[in-house]
Amino acid sequence: MNITVIGSGYVGTTTAVVLAALHHRVFGADIDSAKVAKLKQGILPFVEPGLDQLLAEMLKTGRLVFTDQIEAAIQASDIILIAVGTPPRPDGTADISFLMSAADTIAHSINGYKVIAVKSTVPVGTNRWLADYLSRKIGDPSLFDLVSNPEFLREGSALYDSFHPDRTVLGGISQRAIQLMKDAYKPLIGRLLVTDWETAELIKYASNSFLATKISFINEMARIADRAGADVTQVAKGMGMDRRIGTEFLQAGIGYGGSCFPKDVKALIATAKELGVGAEILETVERVNQTQSDLYLRKLTEALRGTAKEPWVIAVFGLTFKRDTDDQRESPAIRIVEQLLADCQEIRILDPTVEFPSQTPWPDERKVVVCQTVEEALSAADAAFLCTDWEMFATIDWGEAARCMRTPILVDGRNLYDPETIRAAGVRYLGLGRGGVP
Repeated sequence: MNITVIGSGYVGTTTAVVLAALHHRVFGADIDSAKVAKLKQGILPFVEPGLDQLLAEMLKTGRLVFTDQIEAAIQASDIILIAVGTPPRPDGTADISFLMSAADTIAHSINGYKVIAVKSTVPVGTNRWLADYLSRKIGDPSLFDLVSNPEFLREGSALYDSFHPDRTVLGGISQRAIQLMKDAYKPLIGRLLVTDWETAELIKYASNSFLATKISFINEMARIADRAGADVTQVAKGMGMDRRIGTEFLQAGIGYGGSCFPKDVKALIATAKELGVGAEILETVERVNQTQSDLYLRKLTEALRGTAKEPWVIAVFGLTFKRDTDDQRESPAIRIVEQLLADCQEIRILDPTVEFPSQTPWPDERKVVVCQTVEEALSAADAAFLCTDWEMFATIDWGEAARCMRTPILVDGRNLYDPETIRAAGVRYLGLGRGGVP
């Protein structure tokens, strides 16, 4: 089967590589010629474990081709997957301008029957509107069928999720199109749910919003545990033993980030308001997340003002929103650095995906220094703030670290460490809801 994937970002590139591995002929199409040139050389525009190796393998087979000639790719394909970005507007609604541009290109290029599948996360009602829009633009509705096919990939685990999907959701009204999509994904179909457009769209938003809710819930429990003297990690463990709850997304910390959860929660709140429906739970989820890092910062500043002279030197461990990705979008670490800047002489960033100041949001900020080693980041520092639980930070010898820091203080924003072990190493441990007398 010939398949074109429009959009060579995180979802589009991963999808194109995986479909090529299923022995389809795949065109990865993008208007960004520079990105296409790099992908042709096997260079990924983002970090995703294992994907670079599979990309190289698929390029060698000849089944995977990247191109900026989108019209030709559309005409050569049976299925067209749209995987363009839908970034948030200032009011929280999703910007579907890239989707509209892709639709216009398809309408202009179509030369026979195509299945058009929307993988992009779009507001509820978009696919129905798009079907009508394409019918008018193309002039012959028999030339296409539209399917909503939301993706559920986790950054850092995209290949595993692609080859072991929890579920495949296909929304549409054409059985012909649904069957072609089943054929395309076979044998990776997993648990299949076929529904209408609106339901498929809402499944995506509801899934991400529920996971964000679990994170904000356990973070709120961390606030309570902090006052009560309880250990939130044990609370989460006890909750997770209940199969109805489970352990995933119950890791308390500085909050969620990335390209999906913040955007999708905002978009679902906006959709609810447009429909005249209250979204009190989602609004609280967002509010808890936005304020969670403030609690850690308050503990840090209180500790420093009692022991260290301003301006401070702070080592920030991790800038990405989670480990195993280079994605800094909506990362709580960014908010933390922004709030620390005014009181610091220097902020030292250490992240395995960040090598130069240009890879941070502060390329010209002299206070922000990018370090290459733990020792460099901690030398004469007043505190270390763990923001991302990269594996490299789990093996730090904090006994050695305490001797090279000016003020041995550690803020554990991801509950990576055992508080007693850190204290025994001579480092003051600051966390939220990690037990002890409140």
